[in-house]
Amino acid sequence: MNSHYTYLVLDIASVLFPLALSFDKKVAFYKLWKYLFPAMFISGAFFILWDVLFTAQGVWGFNPKYITGINVFNLPIEEVFFFVCVPYSCVFIYEVFNAYVKRDVLGTCGKRISILISIISLVTCVLFYDKTYTIVNAGICLALVLFATFPYRFRNLGRFYLAYFVSLIPFLICNGILTSLPIVTYNNEENMAIRLFTIPLEDVFSCLSLLLSTVLLMDYFKEKNTNQS
Repeated sequence: MNSHYTYLVLDIASVLFPLALSFDKKVAFYKLWKYLFPAMFISGAFFILWDVLFTAQGVWGFNPKYITGINVFNLPIEEVFFFVCVPYSCVFIYEVFNAYVKRDVLGTCGKRISILISIISLVTCVLFYDKTYTIVNAGICLALVLFATFPYRFRNLGRFYLAYFVSLIPFLICNGILTSLPIVTYNNEENMAIRLFTIPLEDVFSCLSLLLSTVLLMDYFKEKNTNQS
C-alpha cells in the first residue's frame, strides 16, 4: 500500500465497524443520525478551527510521508475526516452501552468523577500555564465537564463516563499509530512532554472533550425535538 494513504486508511478503519453495526435492531444508531450529524458538525467545526490555529503556530504538524497531500483549511483532509470518524465511533460506543447495559454501572458516581476530572484539569492548567496545548486542552475539558455536571445537569453522566473509559481503548490505539509512525508530530515545548507510550497525555483530555461536546449537543437536539412534538 502506498504510504501516503496511511492516515486515510486509519480514518476509514476507525469508523468501518461502528458504521456497519449502525443498523443493529437494538441499537438502531441510524435513527439518531438526525441528532448526531448536527452535533458532530458543530463540535467538529470548533475542533477543526482549534486544529488550524495550532498547526499554524507549530504546536503540532503532519508527516507528508503518510498523507495524500490534499488540504482543507490548510489541514490534511485526513485530519478533517478524523473529526468525523472518531466522534461517530465513540458516540456509537455510548449508544451501545445505553442499549445493552440496562444497569447504570457508575450510577451516582458520575458527579464525583466530574469533580475529580475538574480538579485534575484545574491543577494541570495552573502547573502548565505556559504550555499552549496543555492549558487549552485542560481548560476546555474543565469548562465542558463543569457545564455538563452543574448548569446542564446531564442525566446520563454515569453512562457517559463508562462509555468514555471504554472508548479510550480504540482512541488510544488510533492515536498510538498516529504518533508512533509518526503521522502527527508534536512540539514538546507546547505540551507537558508526558507520554502514554507515544501519545501526549493531553490527548486523554481531548478525547473527553470531543466526545462530551458531541453527546451534549445530541442530547440537546433530542430534547428540543421531544418538546416540539
